[in-house]
Amino acid sequence: MSLLCNTGDWFTLGQGNAFRKIELYTMEWPGSINLEHMRVYAAPYGGPIAVVKDPKLFVKLDGGASTRPIIRIFNCVGKLLSSINWDCGNLVTLGWSDAEELIGVQDDGTIFLHDMFGNFVHKFSVGKDVTDVADARIFTSASGTGVAVMTSGFKIYILNNIKDPKSRPLSELLNLTSSLTCWEMVCKDRTTSCLLASGNEITLVRHGDNAFTNTTPAMRHDYQSISLLAVSFDHEHVALLTNTGCLWMGSWDLKRKYCEFATGRQEQANQLVWCIDGSTGPDGQAVIVCYAHLLLVVGASGESSVYTYDTPVALIPEMDCVRVLTNYCHELVQRVPPSTSKIFGINISEPASFLFEAHRKFRDRSHQSDEYLCLIQHRLPAAVADCVQAAGHEFDPSTQKCLIQAAYFGKSFLSGYDCTDYITMCRTLKVLNVLRDRNVGIPITIQQFNHLQPVVILDRLVFRKYYGLAIHIAKYLKLQETRILEHWAFQKITHDKNDDEVARKIAAKFSSAGLREPMSYANVADKAQQIGKTKLAITLLEMETKKKLQVPLLLKLGACEKALIAATQSGDIDLIYMAILEMKNTTALAKFHMTIRRYPLAQNLYKKYCQLNSLSTLKDIHSQEDDFLSQAELALREALQLGNLDASIPDISGNYRKAGKQVEADLADETKKLIRHQKLLQDKYQKDFFGLALHAMVRKLLQLGDQRYAEKLKSEFRMSDRRFWWLRVQTYADNYQWEELEKLGRAKKSAIGYEPFVEVCLAKQNVTEAKKYLPRCDEETKLKCCYADAATIAFMQKDIDSLLKIHDHCNDSALMAKVENMIGQLSSKK
Repeated sequence: MSLLCNTGDWFTLGQGNAFRKIELYTMEWPGSINLEHMRVYAAPYGGPIAVVKDPKLFVKLDGGASTRPIIRIFNCVGKLLSSINWDCGNLVTLGWSDAEELIGVQDDGTIFLHDMFGNFVHKFSVGKDVTDVADARIFTSASGTGVAVMTSGFKIYILNNIKDPKSRPLSELLNLTSSLTCWEMVCKDRTTSCLLASGNEITLVRHGDNAFTNTTPAMRHDYQSISLLAVSFDHEHVALLTNTGCLWMGSWDLKRKYCEFATGRQEQANQLVWCIDGSTGPDGQAVIVCYAHLLLVVGASGESSVYTYDTPVALIPEMDCVRVLTNYCHELVQRVPPSTSKIFGINISEPASFLFEAHRKFRDRSHQSDEYLCLIQHRLPAAVADCVQAAGHEFDPSTQKCLIQAAYFGKSFLSGYDCTDYITMCRTLKVLNVLRDRNVGIPITIQQFNHLQPVVILDRLVFRKYYGLAIHIAKYLKLQETRILEHWAFQKITHDKNDDEVARKIAAKFSSAGLREPMSYANVADKAQQIGKTKLAITLLEMETKKKLQVPLLLKLGACEKALIAATQSGDIDLIYMAILEMKNTTALAKFHMTIRRYPLAQNLYKKYCQLNSLSTLKDIHSQEDDFLSQAELALREALQLGNLDASIPDISGNYRKAGKQVEADLADETKKLIRHQKLLQDKYQKDFFGLALHAMVRKLLQLGDQRYAEKLKSEFRMSDRRFWWLRVQTYADNYQWEELEKLGRAKKSAIGYEPFVEVCLAKQNVTEAKKYLPRCDEETKLKCCYADAATIAFMQKDIDSLLKIHDHCNDSALMAKVENMIGQLSSKK
């Protein structure tokens, strides 16, 4: 499109409201397609187009042709994507979900979902009581895509979300009759409402409410009924067309009237749609009335424009425009964006227009370029921004290029200019031009692109199987390619028969993707498992690097040993336990034990699990493995817990000997003898001897005065003389049995010397008794005791000087600390 023709298809509807018509494509319909005999159901945002023969028209059939409806799905260029031979019930209507799935509503209340390639996805019923659907509407709700059906008894049921199909009647008190002429759905503030036209009245009923009011739109022209209703794409505006050809435009709640327009045409219109620009106000909005070969565009100000066609016309409302579909071409009608109007409008003196002209003169090497720049030097940033925005709204690449070059030219005169918007627009335009190419056929506007976001655009390319293009766009926009590669892998798994070749191709593709993080095979393997390709799923999972994803899926697929290997390689205790327990529950016990023996880490963890939860199982494991040491330790631990050590000692001792642990076996035997003595002493003295060590038992016997039995234990258990002497000395001192201590000291030569005698006497503050043993001690002990006695006497006499002398000559650290404490106490009293 030449710039000289840029405004050729512009038309105005009121002051400052310019609209334009842009040709998108010439159509490639098959020869059998004639829109005059067809019903057209197109998805928004440049989505696929479903075409089916109009059942109300009588059309001559070729010989052998089926009378069952055939749904053909095309892209926006008219290229056939798929066909569906509808062999179920009678179709009431078709529509598209927000995920570009074809929704088919039957008269028996069944709703079918197919993808754009005709593959069946899902079906469900509106409700058990809904079996006679006469009409239906497919609409966008706050929850997703909704469906409303009307029965032959004029009862309306609503599903707000086809992904969670729960239907409810519109209102129990609503009483409709055959006078109902048209109805439409409105979704506002997360509430679904219904507009019902009956005669010259419109009833607004909210979903679930039992109170509603009737409204009669005020018109200057008389009418008997309302033939068509139209709700805008954003559910903000409503238009209605009467039987007399009068058009009424107003707010969605019918409380505000924008304008009333007499079309002057008595024939029945085919369609009534809103052409909005994305703003919420009524200014700048328009309504298009579609007749057989004519389009009547009416603005909110009451002005109109007419377009005639040689072929039937179908209208496709969008969020910021209306697409026009004919037998030969695909066009777009929209309000001229403000940034575009500032540049190409007639008699415009905006900065952006001067900047565009300055750039054009600069390319012509004219000095007038500088004159235009001088006119807008203080408004140059706004001019650059308008040129960038206007480029985004253009469909012609040459016009985009001129506008971007004008913006580039203008920003070169700005210091500190932020290029973010400029660079973003350049990237976006490159992506938009690829999407709009007739080989792809997605003619979305920049406003729709920004609304959907690039991630959704990539998903839609993937659904159309444009994997290469989607990957290139993802790299160009610096987005993740993971979902694209996964979907490609899903298609390979579904349609290719050679599993080994499929696994090889997927691995090669994933490894060569050049991603920051390795691709995960878990989702792909899960998909393979869902369609019954278990072997392929296991092969793919073996290449998964993330063990937390790999192990659960391997267990789900029944590859328990592979899952156990992966879990042990990860070192993750939780994963290993998951694999062990699942394997134990799904495998024969003997095979399980034979398998787990090959993996020491897993076996040790399983033993730990059995130790806490099943000691009998742990015993069986030790017995099967001839692990006598573990058997002995387990029996000893269990006997100690149960208090049944005496009965278990023989087994414990025997297992220790089989394990080659002679020392432990001897200790076990001695423990048995010790327990026997404890029982005898318990019965003899009626005191608690159980659980005491040999040392404690001997000491307790000495305290009880049973020296004979104590010596018996000493002899039987080979207790050393030094230890026995120590026990006797400490026991006599604790019991203040100084005579017995003296007898012990005189009896024979002490096995521990006589320093312990002195120490225990001093510990009990008995200096007199300690002096009895000093002559038999060495010189160091004697000196230490002398110093101790001297310090005690000096402290009692409060002689600090003597204490200081003792401190200077004493070498024993304990005595020095004691003397320091005495000096401190005496000093604090002065």
